Amino acid sequence: MIPEYLLRALLASIMVSVLLGMLSPLINAKGLAFLTHALFHALLFGAVLGMIFGLLFENLSLVMLIALLVTVTIVLLIAHLEKLGFSPDSAVGIVASFVAGLTVLGFGVLYKVMATRPYFPLGESIVSYLTGDIFLISLDNLTVLVLGGTVLFFVMLFLYRDFLYLSFDPDGMESYGGNVRAYLMILYVLVGAIGALIVQTVGLITLQVVAVLPGAIALMVSSDMRKVLGVSLLLTLGIQLSSVILAYVTDIPPSGLATIMLGVIYGVLLFRR
Repeated sequence: MIPEYLLRALLASIMVSVLLGMLSPLINAKGLAFLTHALFHALLFGAVLGMIFGLLFENLSLVMLIALLVTVTIVLLIAHLEKLGFSPDSAVGIVASFVAGLTVLGFGVLYKVMATRPYFPLGESIVSYLTGDIFLISLDNLTVLVLGGTVLFFVMLFLYRDFLYLSFDPDGMESYGGNVRAYLMILYVLVGAIGALIVQTVGLITLQVVAVLPGAIALMVSSDMRKVLGVSLLLTLGIQLSSVILAYVTDIPPSGLATIMLGVIYGVLLFRR
């Protein structure tokens, strides 16, 4: 009989695979890899802020909600800076530098709050947030992941063709009456929301890799976007499920295994060129 925690981990992996498998080609096609770097800082700052409020209000379920709100706010700020004329790299660099500073200050406040509260294994929670521990996902967190992921999946599915036009021919899209800025902001929000939703399962440290490499590998295999999407989905699903099963057998963190497997596949394809 399959242990309940393993079943929850497998179900979470399927949801994560669908979201990342669809999102990764868009990240690569639009050149948003650097945005995921800002996402790293945003999620960490959101998590620290969420832990502070969670301790103050004795409700650590606030961590995910606050991380989501902070991340979406930050990616919208980046999109607004681009609208003002900053290049994508400059906008990300400006925002990421401020957020990094706020994160360091946030850790200082967090330690002070922890000193005034009864003991709670928050250090272990921070490590779990950074490295990901899909085996610890609770039924409530799985429910949030599935429901939130389903909503994001259908939004992405409904707008996927528009996002592709945005990536490859933004001028043509605008000439046909499409609002390029609006679609760009929606795409940024999707990247931030999906990152906040799955970060506790894949880990903050490895999030950028698992978000970028599946799409990059798929684009190396084919230039047909339908095939690219199919390869990205199948690859992500295979890697996520394999890493969970291997982690169950070896007691090695699944996020680390998934990153190594993706890196090996990407390296092999790169050297075969």
